[in-house]
Parts: sequence; structure tokens; C-alpha cells
Amino acid sequence: MSTGPEAGSSGNGVPEEAEERLRRPLPEAVRARVVEYGADVLGGMRASELPPALRRVARFEPRRRARLAGPQIAAQLEVDAEFRAAVASRVEQVWPELAEGLRSGVVPPAADPVAVAACAYLLRPEGWSGIVEDVHGELDHRASSLEADEAAKALDAVRRELAETRDGHQAELRRLRAQIREQRSEIAELRQKVHMERRRAKEARSQAEQAAARTADRETETAGRVGALESENRRLRSRLAAAEAQVENARRAARAGRNADEARLRVLIDVLVDASHGLRRELALPASVDTPADLVAAESEERQRVSLGGLPDDAPGLLEHLLTVPRVHLLVDGYNVTKTGYGTLPLADQRNRLLTSLEGLASRTRAEITCVFDGADVDTPPAMASPRHVRLLFSAPGETADELIVRLVRAEPAGRPVAVVTSDREIVSAVRRAGARAVPSAIFLRRLETH
Repeated sequence: MSTGPEAGSSGNGVPEEAEERLRRPLPEAVRARVVEYGADVLGGMRASELPPALRRVARFEPRRRARLAGPQIAAQLEVDAEFRAAVASRVEQVWPELAEGLRSGVVPPAADPVAVAACAYLLRPEGWSGIVEDVHGELDHRASSLEADEAAKALDAVRRELAETRDGHQAELRRLRAQIREQRSEIAELRQKVHMERRRAKEARSQAEQAAARTADRETETAGRVGALESENRRLRSRLAAAEAQVENARRAARAGRNADEARLRVLIDVLVDASHGLRRELALPASVDTPADLVAAESEERQRVSLGGLPDDAPGLLEHLLTVPRVHLLVDGYNVTKTGYGTLPLADQRNRLLTSLEGLASRTRAEITCVFDGADVDTPPAMASPRHVRLLFSAPGETADELIVRLVRAEPAGRPVAVVTSDREIVSAVRRAGARAVPSAIFLRRLETH
């Protein structure tokens, strides 16, 4: 970046030296600092004071101004003396001691070189280009020193890596040499084993030839023995056929004698059956005992007698019909009913209200009623007096009220009418599979409220 060709005026009215220019562009760090100062000043300028080229940039956020419009801000600072004076005025307010020192020709020794160069470029006191050039040289010297240090560190690292690689190669070479010696020893042993195996193979071939000769002799001898055995086998087969014929004749004779014995036994059984029939008529005993088919028919008739009817679950008269069935057992899912009817009450009040209603229902219908509550909401089941005619149960730890209800249904004997008051779909499905009938909680509550 270089100065403009024309002389301007600084923010304090002091004319700039038009002849004073930079011999090379600003260092990147100084340029970034100058752009940052310009971006900050743009946000506080009035619209009429903004340079036309930067009016759109002024609407950006401060970070976005420096990042997205850095080249435009830098170019405007170079050619626009008024904008540069505004930025210089802001810098002078922030760094008054630094600005005063630059105008008097004294650079604070402890000041940041980047800040010194940025202030000198914006304020442009006499000799400002020399100040920027000095900072440029110092920054270059620092960069060179840093690069030299990094190069020395890299060289040391390369030397260490080279030494480690050399040591590793030597160790690998020693290992490979030891491995070669071991392999040579192993090869010598293998050669010796191969020689021994060849000698054994030669001996084995000789033994195999001798065994083949002995086998041929034995095969000839065996063929003669096989012929003798086959002729003996044919003779024994003829004798076996004769023996089987004799056994078959003996079986026919025994079968004829057994048929005669069975005929006599059959006559005796007929006599005993006739005598038993006469005795049954004399004693008025049942005509016959039940057969398995009779038992199945009786079971079907019993189920028909205790059927809970084919009414749908939402039928108005379903509950009245169930309560008229003899020996019906009514299981009530306590919290499902109470939370359907009066769920805003405390749990203890819900239980007391439901048990009072169930006691009245049991007294009127004489039905067996069991009310089940979930014991998980209390540490121990509450000690409360069980109402008359109503069985009160709490589920044990580790068991839900739903599981206890299903277990109660399955505990009932086959054929007994059982109804479960609940609107829980899982319980409804489970008790139906177990042979019980489900009654919705809403219908049950209407029955309690009307009586």
C-alpha cells in the first residue's frame, strides 16, 4: 500500500507531506490493524460523512466489515484524506500518548510495533514513512528469526529422526542376521531329516512289496475258504427252511387250540354280561357308565349354563345381567374405576369412596366382589378395615394390580362365571383369554350412581 498522489489535510488541520511515500506495501499485520480501526470508525459515522464507496459496508457488523470489506476500507484510507483523518482522530483518542510521541518524533520503546506503524500511517506525522519502514524491518527480522528457529528445530528433529532411523536399521540388520543364522541351522536340520525320511521311505517300499506278496498268498487261501463257507452256508439254509416249515406247522396247531379256548371264554363272558344286566335291572342301577364323549358333552352343557351372555361390552343392561348370574365373581380394577369417575381426589379418598359403593352393591346383589388396588403407590398397603361383603387386595412388591387381577381370574375353577370391571385394554385382552367377561369402568360407575 502506498500514499495517494495528492496532499490532504489530517484530522487536526496539519497539511500532509505529499512527497513522503512508502517504498513497499504495509506489513500484513499493520494493514489488518489499520483496516480494523477503519471498520470500527465506519459504525459511528453519520450517513452524510460516510465515503460513497463504503456506505454499503457501514451496514455490516463490525467483524464482517473487517473480514469481508478489508480491501475496500484499506483502499479508501489510502485515497480519502478525510476518512483517514476521521480514523486518525479516533486513534488519537484511544492512544493519546502514542500519538503525541509520534508527532514529537519520539517512539515509545515499549509500544507494540504494529500499533506504532498503524498510528504513524493514519496520523502521518513528519517522518511517518520511516517509522513504518523501521517497523517493517523489525517485523521482517522477527519473522526471519522465527523462521530460523523453526528451521533449526526442524533440523534437530530431522537429525534425531535420522539417528533413530539409523539405530533402527542397525537393530533390524542385527535381527535379520540372527534370523538368517537360525534359518541356516534350521535348513541343515531339515536336510538331515529329509535324508532320513528318504531312507525310511525306501525301507517302507521294501516292506510294502513284501506285504503285497504275503497279501496275494492270503487272498488265494481266503478264496478257497470262502468257497467252502458258501457251500456250508447253502447246506445250512436248506436245513433252516425245513426247520421253519416245522415251526409253521406247530403254530397252526397251537392257533387251532387257542381258537377253541377263545370260543369257550367268549361264551363265559356272554353269560356273565347277561347276569350283570339282570342284577342291574333288579337293583335299579344306571344303564351304563359315562363315556369320554358324555363327559365332554356335560362340560359343554355346564359352560352353557354359566355363560355370561352374548351382550356387547357397552350394552346398558350388561352389568345387571352379570349380577343376576348365580355364583358370579366380580373383580374390580380399583384405580382404573376411581380415576375414570373421580380422579381429582386423593388416592385414599378414591379408595374409600369406591369401597363404600362396592359394599352397598354387594349387600344388594349378594355377589362375590373383589377390589384390587396397585400397592406400588405406597410403601406398605394402608391399614384400613376391609368392608363387609367386599374382598380388598393390594398388589405385592414387584407385581402390578393388572398381574394380580389376571392371576385371580386364572385361579377360578373352569366353568365359574367371572367378570372384570376395567377399561384397560391389556387387562381386557388377558381376562378374555382366561375365560372372563370385561365390563367398562364407565358403565360400572353409572350403575353405582343410579343405586
